[in-house]
Amino acid sequence: MTTYGLLGRNIDYSFSKTFFNTKFHNEAIRAKYINFDIEHIEEVKQIASNSLDLRGLNVTIPYKEDVIPFLDEIDPQAEQIGAVNTIKIENKKLIGYNTDVFGFTKSIFNLVAPNHEAALILGTGGASKAIRHALVSMGYHINMVSREKDKGDFTYKDLTSEIIKSHQLIVNCTPLGTHPNVNQSPPIPYEFIDETHLLYDLVYNPSLTRFLAQGKDKGAQIINGEQMLISQAEKAWEIWNQ
Repeated sequence: MTTYGLLGRNIDYSFSKTFFNTKFHNEAIRAKYINFDIEHIEEVKQIASNSLDLRGLNVTIPYKEDVIPFLDEIDPQAEQIGAVNTIKIENKKLIGYNTDVFGFTKSIFNLVAPNHEAALILGTGGASKAIRHALVSMGYHINMVSREKDKGDFTYKDLTSEIIKSHQLIVNCTPLGTHPNVNQSPPIPYEFIDETHLLYDLVYNPSLTRFLAQGKDKGAQIINGEQMLISQAEKAWEIWNQ
Protein backbone atom coordinates (compact mmCIF):
# COMPACT_ATOMS: atom_id res chain seq x y z
CA MET A 1 0.00 0.00 0.00
CA THR A 2 1.33 3.42 -0.95
CA THR A 3 2.15 5.68 1.98
CA TYR A 4 2.11 9.45 2.32
CA GLY A 5 2.73 11.48 5.45
CA LEU A 6 3.23 14.71 7.32
CA LEU A 7 6.60 15.82 8.62
CA GLY A 8 6.50 18.12 11.63
CA ARG A 9 6.68 18.46 15.40
CA ASN A 10 3.71 18.21 17.79
CA ILE A 11 1.30 17.53 14.93
CA ASP A 12 -1.44 15.44 16.55
CA TYR A 13 -3.88 18.24 15.67
CA SER A 14 -2.98 18.05 11.99
CA PHE A 15 -5.51 18.66 9.22
CA SER A 16 -3.57 16.64 6.64
CA LYS A 17 -3.92 13.14 8.11
CA THR A 18 -7.71 13.33 8.35
CA PHE A 19 -8.03 15.07 4.97
CA PHE A 20 -6.01 12.51 3.02
CA ASN A 21 -7.27 9.37 4.76
CA THR A 22 -10.84 10.56 4.18
CA LYS A 23 -9.98 11.20 0.53
CA PHE A 24 -8.44 7.73 0.18
CA HIS A 25 -11.51 6.09 1.73
CA ASN A 26 -14.04 8.05 -0.32
CA GLU A 27 -12.21 7.56 -3.60
CA ALA A 28 -11.20 3.92 -2.98
CA ILE A 29 -7.49 4.76 -3.25
CA ARG A 30 -5.18 2.07 -1.87
CA ALA A 31 -3.05 4.37 0.24
CA LYS A 32 -2.56 5.56 3.80
CA TYR A 33 -1.40 8.81 5.35
CA ILE A 34 0.50 8.92 8.63
CA ASN A 35 2.16 11.55 10.83
CA PHE A 36 5.93 11.60 11.22
CA ASP A 37 6.25 13.60 14.43
CA ILE A 38 10.00 14.12 14.75
CA GLU A 39 12.28 16.06 17.08
CA HIS A 40 15.07 16.67 14.56
CA ILE A 41 14.83 17.31 10.82
CA GLU A 42 17.82 15.02 10.17
CA GLU A 43 15.40 12.12 10.63
CA VAL A 44 13.80 12.81 7.24
CA LYS A 45 16.44 10.81 5.35
CA GLN A 46 15.94 7.80 7.61
CA ILE A 47 12.17 8.04 7.21
CA ALA A 48 12.48 8.13 3.43
CA SER A 49 14.94 5.23 3.24
CA ASN A 50 13.11 3.00 5.73
CA SER A 51 9.66 3.45 4.20
CA LEU A 52 9.92 1.71 0.83
CA ASP A 53 6.31 2.51 -0.05
CA LEU A 54 6.55 6.21 0.90
CA ARG A 55 5.74 8.41 -2.10
CA GLY A 56 5.21 11.85 -0.67
CA LEU A 57 5.40 14.09 2.38
CA ASN A 58 3.83 17.32 3.49
CA VAL A 59 6.03 19.52 5.68
CA THR A 60 4.76 21.77 8.45
CA ILE A 61 6.06 23.82 11.38
CA PRO A 62 8.94 24.01 12.20
CA TYR A 63 10.63 22.33 9.23
CA LYS A 64 9.59 24.19 6.05
CA GLU A 65 12.98 25.89 5.85
CA ASP A 66 15.12 23.39 7.74
CA VAL A 67 14.24 20.52 5.40
CA ILE A 68 15.82 22.15 2.32
CA PRO A 69 19.44 20.97 2.91
CA PHE A 70 18.19 17.37 3.06
CA LEU A 71 16.54 17.43 -0.36
CA ASP A 72 18.08 16.00 -3.52
CA GLU A 73 16.27 18.49 -5.77
CA ILE A 74 14.09 21.56 -5.30
CA ASP A 75 11.51 23.13 -7.59
CA PRO A 76 12.62 26.61 -8.78
CA GLN A 77 9.64 28.38 -7.19
CA ALA A 78 10.21 26.68 -3.83
CA GLU A 79 13.90 27.59 -4.02
CA GLN A 80 13.01 31.22 -4.72
CA ILE A 81 10.58 31.26 -1.79
CA GLY A 82 13.04 29.57 0.55
CA ALA A 83 10.48 27.18 2.03
CA VAL A 84 9.18 23.71 1.18
CA ASN A 85 5.88 22.21 2.30
CA THR A 86 5.62 19.28 -0.14
CA ILE A 87 8.13 16.55 -0.96
CA LYS A 88 7.81 14.07 -3.80
CA ILE A 89 9.81 10.87 -3.37
CA GLU A 90 10.83 9.48 -6.74
CA ASN A 91 13.55 6.89 -7.36
CA LYS A 92 14.68 7.42 -3.75
CA LYS A 93 15.17 11.13 -4.41
CA LEU A 94 13.53 13.81 -2.27
CA ILE A 95 12.19 16.62 -4.46
CA GLY A 96 10.88 19.75 -2.72
CA TYR A 97 7.95 21.93 -3.77
CA ASN A 98 5.84 24.70 -2.27
CA THR A 99 2.06 24.48 -2.63
CA ASP A 100 1.29 27.11 0.04
CA VAL A 101 1.51 29.87 -2.56
CA PHE A 102 -1.09 28.14 -4.74
CA GLY A 103 -3.37 27.45 -1.77
CA PHE A 104 -3.16 30.95 -0.33
CA THR A 105 -3.65 32.70 -3.68
CA LYS A 106 -6.68 30.59 -4.54
CA SER A 107 -8.28 31.17 -1.14
CA ILE A 108 -7.87 34.96 -1.07
CA PHE A 109 -8.26 35.89 -4.73
CA ASN A 110 -11.98 36.71 -4.56
CA LEU A 111 -11.73 38.56 -1.23
CA VAL A 112 -9.26 41.32 -1.99
CA ALA A 113 -10.58 44.83 -2.63
CA PRO A 114 -9.05 47.84 -4.40
CA ASN A 115 -8.11 49.43 -1.08
CA HIS A 116 -6.07 46.36 -0.14
CA GLU A 117 -2.81 47.72 -1.57
CA ALA A 118 -0.48 47.00 1.34
CA ALA A 119 -0.19 44.04 3.67
CA LEU A 120 1.30 43.27 7.04
CA ILE A 121 2.58 39.72 7.42
CA LEU A 122 2.80 38.66 11.05
CA GLY A 123 5.67 36.24 11.54
CA THR A 124 8.84 35.52 9.58
CA GLY A 125 8.96 31.71 9.45
CA GLY A 126 8.59 29.33 6.53
CA ALA A 127 4.88 29.92 6.06
CA SER A 128 5.35 33.68 5.88
CA LYS A 129 7.84 33.31 3.03
CA ALA A 130 5.23 31.63 0.85
CA ILE A 131 2.61 34.25 1.74
CA ARG A 132 5.05 37.05 0.96
CA HIS A 133 5.81 35.50 -2.42
CA ALA A 134 2.12 35.16 -3.22
CA LEU A 135 1.24 38.73 -2.22
CA VAL A 136 4.18 40.29 -4.05
CA SER A 137 3.08 38.34 -7.14
CA MET A 138 -0.39 39.87 -6.70
CA GLY A 139 1.07 43.39 -6.61
CA TYR A 140 0.99 44.09 -2.88
CA HIS A 141 3.41 46.25 -0.95
CA ILE A 142 4.56 44.04 1.91
CA ASN A 143 5.88 44.66 5.41
CA MET A 144 6.94 41.86 7.71
CA VAL A 145 6.35 41.98 11.48
CA SER A 146 8.59 40.07 13.86
CA ARG A 147 9.36 39.91 17.55
CA GLU A 148 13.00 40.56 16.63
CA LYS A 149 14.18 43.81 15.02
CA ASP A 150 16.58 42.18 12.58
CA LYS A 151 14.04 39.73 11.13
CA GLY A 152 11.25 42.03 9.96
CA ASP A 153 10.40 45.54 8.85
CA PHE A 154 8.58 46.22 12.12
CA THR A 155 8.44 44.70 15.56
CA TYR A 156 5.03 44.37 17.20
CA LYS A 157 5.90 47.31 19.45
CA ASP A 158 6.49 49.48 16.37
CA LEU A 159 2.92 49.13 15.11
CA THR A 160 1.07 52.44 15.22
CA SER A 161 -2.35 53.64 14.16
CA GLU A 162 -0.84 54.93 10.91
CA ILE A 163 0.82 51.59 10.09
CA ILE A 164 -2.32 49.56 10.81
CA LYS A 165 -4.58 51.92 8.84
CA SER A 166 -2.25 51.95 5.82
CA HIS A 167 -2.08 48.14 5.67
CA GLN A 168 -5.62 46.92 5.03
CA LEU A 169 -4.62 43.27 4.69
CA ILE A 170 -3.13 41.63 7.78
CA VAL A 171 -2.06 37.98 7.56
CA ASN A 172 -1.18 35.96 10.66
CA CYS A 173 1.54 33.45 9.76
CA THR A 174 2.38 32.61 13.38
CA PRO A 175 0.91 29.61 15.25
CA LEU A 176 -0.51 31.91 17.94
CA GLY A 177 -4.10 30.95 18.71
CA THR A 178 -3.85 27.34 17.58
CA HIS A 179 -5.76 24.82 19.69
CA PRO A 180 -5.27 24.24 22.61
CA ASN A 181 -3.76 27.72 23.14
CA VAL A 182 -6.91 29.44 21.90
CA ASN A 183 -6.54 32.55 24.08
CA GLN A 184 -3.35 33.63 22.34
CA SER A 185 -3.18 36.12 19.48
CA PRO A 186 -0.53 38.27 17.81
CA PRO A 187 0.07 41.41 19.92
CA ILE A 188 -1.06 44.02 17.41
CA PRO A 189 -3.11 47.16 18.26
CA TYR A 190 -6.55 45.82 17.33
CA GLU A 191 -8.18 49.12 18.29
CA PHE A 192 -6.98 50.59 14.97
CA ILE A 193 -8.64 47.92 12.81
CA ASP A 194 -11.88 48.85 11.07
CA GLU A 195 -14.25 47.74 8.31
CA THR A 196 -11.66 48.52 5.61
CA HIS A 197 -9.44 45.66 6.80
CA LEU A 198 -9.24 42.03 5.76
CA LEU A 199 -7.74 39.75 8.42
CA TYR A 200 -6.44 36.38 7.27
CA ASP A 201 -5.31 33.73 9.76
CA LEU A 202 -3.37 30.70 8.54
CA VAL A 203 -4.53 28.98 11.73
CA TYR A 204 -7.67 26.90 11.12
CA ASN A 205 -8.22 25.23 14.50
CA PRO A 206 -10.24 26.83 16.01
CA SER A 207 -12.09 28.20 13.01
CA LEU A 208 -12.57 31.54 14.78
CA THR A 209 -9.26 32.40 16.39
CA ARG A 210 -8.83 35.22 18.88
CA PHE A 211 -7.00 37.17 16.14
CA LEU A 212 -10.00 36.86 13.82
CA ALA A 213 -12.55 37.45 16.57
CA GLN A 214 -10.92 40.74 17.54
CA GLY A 215 -10.92 41.81 13.90
CA LYS A 216 -14.56 40.81 13.47
CA ASP A 217 -15.47 42.91 16.51
CA LYS A 218 -14.05 45.93 14.69
CA GLY A 219 -16.02 45.22 11.51
CA ALA A 220 -13.17 43.69 9.51
CA GLN A 221 -13.67 40.95 6.95
CA ILE A 222 -12.08 37.70 8.17
CA ILE A 223 -10.96 34.33 6.79
CA ASN A 224 -9.15 31.39 8.37
CA GLY A 225 -6.68 28.97 6.79
CA GLU A 226 -8.96 26.02 6.08
CA GLN A 227 -9.57 26.71 2.39
CA MET A 228 -5.87 27.36 1.86
CA LEU A 229 -5.05 24.01 3.45
CA ILE A 230 -7.54 22.17 1.26
CA SER A 231 -6.20 23.82 -1.90
CA GLN A 232 -2.53 23.26 -1.05
CA ALA A 233 -3.27 19.62 -0.17
CA GLU A 234 -5.00 19.06 -3.50
CA LYS A 235 -2.01 20.61 -5.27
CA ALA A 236 0.35 18.32 -3.32
CA TRP A 237 -1.67 15.28 -4.42
CA GLU A 238 -1.37 16.47 -8.02
CA ILE A 239 2.42 16.79 -7.67
CA TRP A 240 2.77 13.34 -6.11
CA ASN A 241 0.87 11.79 -8.98
CA GLN A 242 2.27 13.69 -11.96
